Amino acid sequence: MAKNNKSSSPFVYSTNPEFIPPTEDNPSGETPEKAKQKIKVSRSTKHRAGKAVTLVENFIGTEEEQKEMGKQLKAFCGTGGAVKDGEIMVQGDNRDKVLNWLHKNGYVAAKKV
Repeated sequence: MAKNNKSSSPFVYSTNPEFIPPTEDNPSGETPEKAKQKIKVSRSTKHRAGKAVTLVENFIGTEEEQKEMGKQLKAFCGTGGAVKDGEIMVQGDNRDKVLNWLHKNGYVAAKKV
């Protein structure tokens, strides 16, 4: 049986004892300015039995920051949701509300798709 390794790294093995595998897109560990983040807001129904969710993608930051942002978005929209696999999901078609919240909080590069 194959091992389920969710690592996105193309490296399997290295003989170099000083090898450090590459990390995420943001190697410095700092969250970029809100205005410089290219956040994408979209609606999806795939694999959800036809129910709509609003997806917030491309947020760069720590996992804690992403969870906090998801919590604030869910509270603002008055719905449930989840933070999984680098995406923030808000139940229902709340693209306008999410965009409104993002603009109020300084994320000027958000797009409605």
